[in-house]
Amino acid sequence: MNKFKIGEAAHLLGVSSDMVRRWVDSGEIDAHRTHGGHRLINGDDLAKFAQKRANDPSGSENSISARNRFTGLVTRVIKDKVMTQIEIQAGPHRIVSLISTEAAEDLELAPGALASAVIKSTNVVIERPQ
Repeated sequence: MNKFKIGEAAHLLGVSSDMVRRWVDSGEIDAHRTHGGHRLINGDDLAKFAQKRANDPSGSENSISARNRFTGLVTRVIKDKVMTQIEIQAGPHRIVSLISTEAAEDLELAPGALASAVIKSTNVVIERPQ
């Protein structure tokens, strides 16, 4: 059976090690300690947690059919009159989307803003958490 250290689990889930520690401490993820005191998470437990988390995106009040949501930091915005290219760094993932300039301005997208890339098929929808 695969076992993952806290840092490895964090990388796989796209969150910080501190976040995984909080989930372990609150009992949301099962972990056990090695003789050396390190916490390990069984791979099947981590997979179940990842599925549960993916099926219940936190902070989302809207019901949409897209299931892939990457929340991260806007790192680059390139505008012209009609279209704007948005780049988001979400954990280890760099997501690039082309949206209307009107939508980018309505969402107040700028480097440093928190935003989510919602992906369905080949379309990427950019949103700001409410």
